[in-house]
Amino acid sequence: MTNIALPPALPRKRTGTLQTVMALILREMSSTYGRSALGYLWAILEPVAGIMLMTFLFSLAFRSPSLGTNFPLFFASGVLPFMAYMDISGKMSLALRFSKQLLFYPGVTYIDALIARFILNALTHVLIAVMLFPLILFLYDVNVIIDMKALAMGYLLAFALGIGVGTLNCFLLSVFPIWERAWAILNRPLLLISGVIFLYDTVPMPYRDWLWWNPLVHPIGLVRKGIYSTYDAEYVSSVYVLTVSGITLMLGLLLLRRYHRDIINF
Repeated sequence: MTNIALPPALPRKRTGTLQTVMALILREMSSTYGRSALGYLWAILEPVAGIMLMTFLFSLAFRSPSLGTNFPLFFASGVLPFMAYMDISGKMSLALRFSKQLLFYPGVTYIDALIARFILNALTHVLIAVMLFPLILFLYDVNVIIDMKALAMGYLLAFALGIGVGTLNCFLLSVFPIWERAWAILNRPLLLISGVIFLYDTVPMPYRDWLWWNPLVHPIGLVRKGIYSTYDAEYVSSVYVLTVSGITLMLGLLLLRRYHRDIINF
């Protein structure tokens, strides 16, 4: 009797990978936000508190924000994509440390850990945006024409930058412990130099040209373009942000592929 060749086991592998990623996401949710909805609610309340504090402080000194007439909407358009980048890059940089014990199992890989952390945190920040932007527009009765394409592209650029920087830092933080402290110091002025609390266009030359090289300026500018139809944001370069994201991602993946077993066994 002729033996019938069995199909390759690729679909089974894909199913196993999907199940592994889902299990890691559920573990992440349980450990980060707790088992109740209140823990996950804090992820939404945190940016709300930041926006309210900025609104209170700046409304005391200025009659109107740099763009539009509503302080909460202006700060939300800068704070939310900024926090999305910071959260995704920070969580992905600690993926191996967080899932180190699970990575000894043959069915769990470092790629699964990175994907799980990205999916959970990206979905969290999409949910935050979907809830907060309409809420601000409703509470303050602000009339704006939303450019969904620009808004979505701004978030995608922030996500891409978070993936790239987070993947590279996943290796650097694991191999060079001092880099964690150095990176924290480098990130301290990031809120001030990324166009979160001011417009890039209002920065005088030559500092404006210097700030252009900060890749975070571009997704934040694009999100603001999506919220304010009169804002051109001609300085935004998606190619530049995607190039930085791609280089850091590829470099991080190559280094992790070469050294991930040494990192796990360290």
